Amino acid sequence: MAQSIASKQAAFLWEGTDSRGNRVRGKSVAATEVAVRAELRKQGVVPVRIRKQSTLFKGKGKVTAGDIALFSRQLATMLQAGIPLVQGFEIVGAGHDNPAMQKLILSIKQDLEGGTSLAECLAKHPLYFDDLYRNLVEVGEHSGSLDNLLDKVATYKEKTEAIKKKIKKALFYPAAVIVVAIIVTVILLIFVIPQFEALFKGFGADLPAFTRMVINLSKFMQEKGVFLLVLVIAGVVGYIQMSKRSRRLREWQDKLALKLPIVGDILTKAAIARFARTLSTMFSAGVPLVEALQSVAGATGNVIFERAVLDMKDEVATGQRLQRAMENTGLFPNMVIQMIAVGEESGSLDSMSAKVADFFEADVDNAVDAMSSLLEPLIMAILGVLVGGLVVAMYLPIFKMGAVV
Repeated sequence: MAQSIASKQAAFLWEGTDSRGNRVRGKSVAATEVAVRAELRKQGVVPVRIRKQSTLFKGKGKVTAGDIALFSRQLATMLQAGIPLVQGFEIVGAGHDNPAMQKLILSIKQDLEGGTSLAECLAKHPLYFDDLYRNLVEVGEHSGSLDNLLDKVATYKEKTEAIKKKIKKALFYPAAVIVVAIIVTVILLIFVIPQFEALFKGFGADLPAFTRMVINLSKFMQEKGVFLLVLVIAGVVGYIQMSKRSRRLREWQDKLALKLPIVGDILTKAAIARFARTLSTMFSAGVPLVEALQSVAGATGNVIFERAVLDMKDEVATGQRLQRAMENTGLFPNMVIQMIAVGEESGSLDSMSAKVADFFEADVDNAVDAMSSLLEPLIMAILGVLVGGLVVAMYLPIFKMGAVV
């Protein structure tokens, strides 16, 4: 019911005068223009002009992890400024440009107005608010410190999103260059090489083996190129769908990724950073260690680390120290284990985990920059071999004729 009401809400742009006679303008979200006028009068604003905001060019959009991080920070700021929760949702929702996110916020606001707790409202949207998020909000509501807990959630979301962006940055650049190189090579094979082939037929001489090989490859691409493209797309889509459904495939994939040179080291550091950041956030919120590890497992972003953390949780539940449980996984560097051990002994596990997270987040950043610098000459060499090889293959017969003359 709440979602159907929220879906009828619309954004209205208004202009008016406040109690001092000053010209003011803003944006409100409501079901009708009449509701907007009533709300403005409650705030002491005399509306002069109200118009419904056009959504013609906005599209439906989708809610991203970045949207959730921004929403968390905005809501935390509102609560710390003393703004009531429902009004905070009204302000954040009205100010959001993403229609999908606006609809989500308004749906939660409607539930809140019906007397539902924030944690229960968020539980209706598990796709956007995971167990960790909901647990922290629930702790904040029970302890009366929702503003502080939302601030921790916002910081956590911002840090994890920053790590994700760094990983994407590390993988996107070489992948994009390789894709461009393949596209350029295919274009040369399909459209350029046949022109040279027609020229070579008038020579009446045998072509070099390398040139014949490139021409044969060109003929193959012309005859089977479309079929090959469909096969590649089907293979990629099929693999993605299988990886979503098969945990064993994801385990194999993540295990292989961790063993890759350079990239594997970055992914390992990123998983450790997420582990430490999540553990620090949960523990500082007063969540028991065993319960915290359950949420930490899903936040590592890697199936291998997730399984290891769940094993750690089982060991800690039986009385084992966290330090010893981490050692048994064989995934964590000695420095991390020792810092966690110090945190356990001194009762400052949250602050020590935060230090580990800070260190590895900075290390990931440095590693990404170093990898980019290392890959640039390597990628240029690959491009040179692919494109340069085709050029050399086409000019070899010309050089051969010149040598004969």
